[in-house]
Amino acid sequence: MKEVAVGDVAIGGGRPLALIAGPCVIESEAVVMETAERLITATTHLGIPLVFKSSYAKANRSSAAYYAGPGLREGLRVLRKVRALGVPVLSDVHALPEVDEAAEVLDVLQLPAHLSMQTELTLALARTGKPVNVKKGQFLAPEDVVSVVAKIESAGNRNILLTERGVSFGYHDLVADMRSLAIMRRTGYPVVFDATHVVRLYGRPSSDASGGTPEFIEPLARAAVAAGCEAVFIETHPRVSEALCDAASMLPLDRLEPLLESLKAIDEVVRPHAAG
Repeated sequence: MKEVAVGDVAIGGGRPLALIAGPCVIESEAVVMETAERLITATTHLGIPLVFKSSYAKANRSSAAYYAGPGLREGLRVLRKVRALGVPVLSDVHALPEVDEAAEVLDVLQLPAHLSMQTELTLALARTGKPVNVKKGQFLAPEDVVSVVAKIESAGNRNILLTERGVSFGYHDLVADMRSLAIMRRTGYPVVFDATHVVRLYGRPSSDASGGTPEFIEPLARAAVAAGCEAVFIETHPRVSEALCDAASMLPLDRLEPLLESLKAIDEVVRPHAAG
C-alpha cells in the first residue's frame, strides 16, 4: 500500500487511521475556525492525523436558491487561515479555471463524485502534482476506478486517494458496499470512507431531517475501519441544525470525539492485519 503525504499527514503505507473532516461548505470564517480548532483539539488528544475539509463552492446543489459557498477567492482566504494552524486543507475543485489558484492553497485537490469521469479536469488536477482525492461517483463500480487512477498516473502523479461515498440504490438512496474498499485497495492507493455523504437521501432537501439518515454515520464508519480503510471522511458542524448545506447528513461536532475513540481502537486491531 502506497503512502500518500498530505502536508505533514501520511495516509496509507500501514500508517494509523487518518481523519478528513470539517463542515460541508464554508459558511463563514467564524464557523470554519471554530470547527478547525475543536477538531485539532480532539485529534491531537487522540493522536489521529487530521486533514481539514470544507468546500469553497458546491457546484451540485439541486436548487439555484440553495447556499453554494462563498466562492473561490473568499473560500481560499479562509482555508489559508486554517492551514496557518498547521493543518492540511482539502476542498472540491469543480472547473478548469479554478485549478491553479486552488493548488496554491490546498494540500489536497478533490475530484467531486459527479465529475469523477471528467477527463480534462482529472488531468488538470493531476498535473499540479498535489495529492488528488477521487470521490468515486455513485454510478461507478469500484473496479472501474482504475480508469480514473490511470488518468492521474498518466500525468505523472501518484499521490492519489480513493474515496468510497456509496453507490446508487434506486433513485434516492445510497448503500455502502464494504467490498468496494477492498476492491479499490487493490490499486495500491489508500482508500477513504465517506461516512456522511453515504447517508444522504437524494432528491430531498439536505437542510431538513428528511434529507438523510445520520443515525447510520457512526456504525458505517466503524464498519469501514474494520474493513481496512486508511482514512475516514466525516463532515461535521458545531450546530448542525443551523448548517446551510448537508445539515441532514453531518455529524454534530460534539459527537465526533467519542466516535474517533472507537475508530482508533478498531484500527489498532485491524491495521496490523491489513493487506499491502
